[in-house]
Amino acid sequence: MTAADPARLAQQLTEENLRFGQDREHHFRAGETKPATIGEPYFLNGDNGWGVLLVHGLMAAPEEVREWAEDLHRQGYTVYAPRLAGHGTSADDLASRTAEEWMDSVERGRRILHSAGCGRIAIAGFSTGGAVALASVIRQPEAYAALISISAPLRFKSWKASVAEPVDLWNRLLDRLGINAWRQDFVHNDADNPQINYRRCPVHSIVQIRRLMRAVRRGLPGIRIPALVMHADADPKVDVRGGREIYRRLGSATKRYREVAFHRHGIVRGEIGRQLFRESGRFLGHIRHGKGS
Repeated sequence: MTAADPARLAQQLTEENLRFGQDREHHFRAGETKPATIGEPYFLNGDNGWGVLLVHGLMAAPEEVREWAEDLHRQGYTVYAPRLAGHGTSADDLASRTAEEWMDSVERGRRILHSAGCGRIAIAGFSTGGAVALASVIRQPEAYAALISISAPLRFKSWKASVAEPVDLWNRLLDRLGINAWRQDFVHNDADNPQINYRRCPVHSIVQIRRLMRAVRRGLPGIRIPALVMHADADPKVDVRGGREIYRRLGSATKRYREVAFHRHGIVRGEIGRQLFRESGRFLGHIRHGKGS
C-alpha cells in the first residue's frame, strides 16, 4: 500500500482545476464552449487500494467517461478522470495542442492517484484516450498494473483522416506566408454526444493522433501488463480491424478482446456502456484478485 499524501493531493487537484478554469476563460467561444461541469477533471476516492486513470476521447471531456468512473467507484476503485489539453474549452484551443501535451495531462493524473495512496494503478481510455493510455504504458511500463483500451484509433474509416497530414502541411505553409485564405483547419464532427463533444474537429489533431498511433503500433509488442481491448463491431469512425490488430500485437500474456454489437463509435455511455462497465469490472476484479485471465 502506497502512503497517501493528502496535502500534495489537494495541491495537485487544485492546480488541475485552476489550469482548466484559466484555459476555459482564455479560449471561451460562445455556442461551442460547454458548461464548466462538462470539462472539469474529477477525482473519486475509493477504498480498495487501486486507482484507475480514466481518459476521455478526442473533442470530448471528462464528462464523457463519468458513468464509467462512477461504476468503477462503486466497486471501490479510486478514479481520476484527467482533462486532456485543449478539451473542455474550444476547438480553437484543441487545434494548437499536441499529443505530447495530452500525454502530460495523463501523467499528471497518474501522479494524483499516487498521491492518493493507490498502490496499483490501471489506465483505461476511450478512443484517443485509448491511444494515450497505450502510449503511456509503452513509455512507462512499470507505472501501471493493468490496461484497458476502448476503440483506440489505429485505423480510421474516413478518407478525411488519410489526407489530414498534407492538409495540415498546407495550412502551416499558408500560416508562414501570412495567408488566411484557402485554409482548411477544421472538419465537421458528427458528434455522438453533442452536449459534450466539439462539432469542429481540428485537422491538426487528426495528424497528432495518426503520429501517436504509428508509435503505438511499433510499441505494442513491448506491453506486458494485463490488457483488455474492446471495440464496437460496426464502429463508423474507427475501423474495428484496428482493435483486433492491437489485441494481436500486444505482448501481454494476460489479455482479452471483446467486440460489442453497436453501430456508433461511442460505447462508454448509456445502455451500451453498461456492457463495457461489466466487462471492464470483471477484468479488473480478476487482475486485482490475482486470477489472471
